[in-house]
Amino acid sequence: MSPAPSAAPAAAYIPDTASTRHYIGAWSTLSVLQYFAAEAAVAMGWAGPRPYDLRTGYISDLGAIRCGVYAGRDVCSPLNWLMNASFVVQGLGMLLGAVLLTSGLLCVAARPGARVDRARRKPWLAALWVRLLTGAAGAGTVIVGLVPEDVGSPWHYTGAIMYFLAGAAALLVLGLLWLRKTGMAWLILACSLVSLAALATGGLTHMGVPEPGTLERLMAYPVTVGMAAAGLVVASRVHRHRKARRALALAAR
Repeated sequence: MSPAPSAAPAAAYIPDTASTRHYIGAWSTLSVLQYFAAEAAVAMGWAGPRPYDLRTGYISDLGAIRCGVYAGRDVCSPLNWLMNASFVVQGLGMLLGAVLLTSGLLCVAARPGARVDRARRKPWLAALWVRLLTGAAGAGTVIVGLVPEDVGSPWHYTGAIMYFLAGAAALLVLGLLWLRKTGMAWLILACSLVSLAALATGGLTHMGVPEPGTLERLMAYPVTVGMAAAGLVVASRVHRHRKARRALALAAR
């Protein structure tokens, strides 16, 4: 008598890595790179008494809506609207990625044909935490853009901390989840660790360092780069799968 069929395969499934949902989610996450272009343009338009210095100037100074002295710094950013719009767009891109990139897709790093075992809870929980933390980071930078530093609200600082901390934590979990699935995991992990180390340094020193702008950018830039790297991995794999699927469909005609 042949053995009874196992119920284990029913607990596994293959995520649709060629879906439009995942494609849009991947490109939304990758879109965070627009921030660097916006920051460069806004810094070039700086109208303060001295040129804007990335080493000493805070990122949020570029989004300040009034010219004058703020927290002991001469601030004047005529293109503040562009910087704040970039913060909002960056956050919306991360929020959209968190919603559209499913936990199953993240579990397999968008590898076509890879199976997800529903019985293994740890990868599922890790992927869920990546999405939640990415969403929190995205919401944080949206707040930063909607509430500039010089409007007198604590929400700006809260939003910035949300972005730094939740973003770095999301990259840490994602990097560990993807360690055996893509070489990009090492870059994602490195981005997380650099950001967390800078965040800890800023907290311990209260940003009382010779180059606070550099320290803040060591918190922020790695999160942006790491998110873009994750988006690139998913976008490239989804694109290849979609291309192969179209080729098969044409060949079958």
